[in-house]
Amino acid sequence: MRASGQTRAQIVDIARELIQARSYLGFSFQDIADRVGLRKASLYHHFPSKESLGVAVLQQASQQFEAWFDKAAKTPQEKLDAYFRIYRDVLGAGSQVCPVGAVAAGWDCMDEALRDAGRQLRQVQVDSLAEVLMALGLPAQQAQDKAAYIFTVCQGAMLTARMRGDATDFDATVAELRGSLPR
Repeated sequence: MRASGQTRAQIVDIARELIQARSYLGFSFQDIADRVGLRKASLYHHFPSKESLGVAVLQQASQQFEAWFDKAAKTPQEKLDAYFRIYRDVLGAGSQVCPVGAVAAGWDCMDEALRDAGRQLRQVQVDSLAEVLMALGLPAQQAQDKAAYIFTVCQGAMLTARMRGDATDFDATVAELRGSLPR
């Protein structure tokens, strides 16, 4: 039998895969149980609700993003390039969506804790991007606004790339976006 911590981590990882591929509304505890090899009732030992599992997924994504972004690159321009690459290659533009984008469709039918976790993941990305943009010379408020714009454009580009089934739309959108950014 797997240790409880390992099982919990496996549940979170599988939930994230399903959220990014199907959306938050597109998976059930039964889907998780089938993939982990547990009874559905056993999942409640680790997470009392689907919402609490969703919160864990978004919190993990926030932590992973912060750790990754801090180590992603040296220069501000390299950090921007790395940000676009994480959407393109790691998150899988054309085949998946970002975890926060995947929960947005069900926003009105989620509890406040899950919405807060989604807002937090967005804010972590926006704040990180704003720091990079300030290092490139933008004033603080303009950097925050531009960072929110970058986040929003990337989310939309991920969705349209997913609809098309390849990264073409994402690549074209990011190429256009890069032209509006300071160097």
